[in-house]
Amino acid sequence: MKTSEQMIQVDEKGFYGKFGGAYIPEMLYPNVEELRENWEAIVASPTYQEEFQSLLKDFVGRPTPLYFAERLSASFGAKIYLKREDLCHTGAHKVNNTVGQIILAKKLGKKRIIAETGAGQHGVATATVCALMGMDCTIYMGELDIKRQRPNVERMRILGAKVVPAVSGSKTLKDATNEAMRAWIADPVGTHYIIGSVVGPHPYPEMVARFQSVISEEIKWQLLAKEGRENPDLVIACVGGGSNAAGAFYHYYNEAAVRLIAVEAAGHGIHSGKSAATSVLGTPGILHGSKTLVMQTEDGQVIEPHSISAGLDYPGIGPVHAHLHAVGRAEFVGVEDEDAMKAGILLSRTEGIIPAIETAHAIHALNQISFNPNDLIVINLSGRGDKDLETYIQWGNY
Repeated sequence: MKTSEQMIQVDEKGFYGKFGGAYIPEMLYPNVEELRENWEAIVASPTYQEEFQSLLKDFVGRPTPLYFAERLSASFGAKIYLKREDLCHTGAHKVNNTVGQIILAKKLGKKRIIAETGAGQHGVATATVCALMGMDCTIYMGELDIKRQRPNVERMRILGAKVVPAVSGSKTLKDATNEAMRAWIADPVGTHYIIGSVVGPHPYPEMVARFQSVISEEIKWQLLAKEGRENPDLVIACVGGGSNAAGAFYHYYNEAAVRLIAVEAAGHGIHSGKSAATSVLGTPGILHGSKTLVMQTEDGQVIEPHSISAGLDYPGIGPVHAHLHAVGRAEFVGVEDEDAMKAGILLSRTEGIIPAIETAHAIHALNQISFNPNDLIVINLSGRGDKDLETYIQWGNY
């Protein structure tokens, strides 16, 4: 088996092993190349870091707590900590990335921001930072997701963003991303596309992972303070595109003793035809500008995914996760809709925290993996359940 350092090393063309790269229309090449050539130097500059760190602290509300879930721990026979990304401003981890990218866009001289969103949390986080910086903002969102994530749609509009429905295909995240890509092609010079996950053409997967790596950076020093050790035995996170998982895993990629558990949406069952378990159902292909694992037919047509959670309803995973799966560094688990909903109620009633349904998938994974008594487990609580109240109500089994 390769070393974990080799596993996650991104090369100059944006590949993690055989996954990644930049497969883009010619019209987008100058814009993507501009990002590739400049982002690392800009982000490393003292003026950028001063602004970024200040906003993470005073606007986002970092560091987020690492909370010992005492009653949940007792029920599973392990020591379980929750990394409380749900307490970030806007209600999820997404704002870590949008703050990073809006400062970058400003320094690149961009005047307009576009983004895609599924569950709406990335859309809200993008609309929020655009309002903060006084920049024009357009959010593309699947028509189905607009209906099932109405509170987030209205939040975006209140913040001044224009919300454009994607009415093709499954009318969910994949289709919203397609529309955002088309809009970027129409104005590649003046527009910056804030991609919300570790997907898309290089340098986006690595760039977004880097912005989200603040999660695992904090976990390390918080665990050291609470437990006298930086490394847990397991880190668990849900994966759609995979930005919250990339952030939670980032500083543990090279720690072979730390098990990384990536939790996908199995929908009605992995092989039911209504699933988003890409690690099982996917094959190598090109999706939204990078080579990764994609749910697709033999002739390369994307298979529509399904999940009760809008944020996991995606037919691919980020190339870094595809690579971690291929080399066996991360363990992938599929959780079905019904089990995720039950896990959301469990966390609500044991810890007084109503989680996003995406996060609830990660909670239920505790029932599907093996671990030793008193293992130290960190679950990335990626978002809060306010946005999902209507789904909880319609499910009704509480």
